[in-house]
Amino acid sequence: QLACPLDLGCHSVIFRRLGFSRFNMGISRDSFHKRRASGGKKSIFRKARKHEMGRQPAMTKLGEKKVSEVRVRGGNIKFRALRLDAGNFAWGSESTTRKTRILDVVYNASNNELVRTKTIVKGAIVVIDGTPFRQWAEQHYGITLGKKKETTEEQKIGQARAAKIAERAPLAKFDEAVQEQFNSGRLLARIASRPGQSGRADGYILEGKELEFYSKKMQKKKSTK
Repeated sequence: QLACPLDLGCHSVIFRRLGFSRFNMGISRDSFHKRRASGGKKSIFRKARKHEMGRQPAMTKLGEKKVSEVRVRGGNIKFRALRLDAGNFAWGSESTTRKTRILDVVYNASNNELVRTKTIVKGAIVVIDGTPFRQWAEQHYGITLGKKKETTEEQKIGQARAAKIAERAPLAKFDEAVQEQFNSGRLLARIASRPGQSGRADGYILEGKELEFYSKKMQKKKSTK
């Protein structure tokens, strides 16, 4: 006859038969439940620890900013981003950073479902608004990237500023693939921060070989549909 599952004196075998486990903490980051490289099971010689506890993933979505605070071990605070729509993105080759809008999530190496649900995680490839970077290039080099809008008014600048821009102009050498993206006003970027931990979606603009790699991946994904 099986003893009551609430009786603490029950044998562990009875608990297992009734579907009870010694580790009923929920999400755990321990490795006792994993097998060894040889395939053998690890013996559980102690109970679960607080520091091995895990939490639900943030699954940060693309939308109006919403960040919640989570009290963690040691009384520290983590910032759990539930929704984000902007972030700081670096243009590596030009050593400049601008805050800009995130427009879409287009690729994720780990899971296509994260693209469908527009989930922002570290390593995700997103489309950002290129306007702040285009404005910076105009101010810094005096060069308009992308399609130029017809304007009747001309900006007046001082002689010293004009001389400085003229001095910088020969140094302006942009990646051709990045320049092409400015025609649509949208740039491909990669998320480098952890939105579920820091509450931010910061990253960098894709350039060179990395841009070529992800462009091929996305093209291949479109062709298989």
